Amino acid sequence: MFNIRCPWCGERPAIEFAYGGDASRPRPEAPEALTDEAWHDYVFIRDNPAGPHPEYWQHSGGCRQWMTALRDTTTHEILATAPPGEPLGGERT
Repeated sequence: MFNIRCPWCGERPAIEFAYGGDASRPRPEAPEALTDEAWHDYVFIRDNPAGPHPEYWQHSGGCRQWMTALRDTTTHEILATAPPGEPLGGERT
């Protein structure tokens, strides 16, 4: 098991966190205007990046806050965490 640094609670076991999705793609500004095909593409058609990638995570077993994490998809190492909307530095957690 490994730990993830919650911006509010500090270092916690990874089992307390739930993956929330890709943080590199902005949500559509007018979702009600999207066609079914456009929604399909937004939800299901994704790149499969190798290396550091921003993701949303929730501290579901703790404070329940959402955060952004920079995770290396080849090693699963969490490289940095921050509240949503704040920049992810390169610091290790």
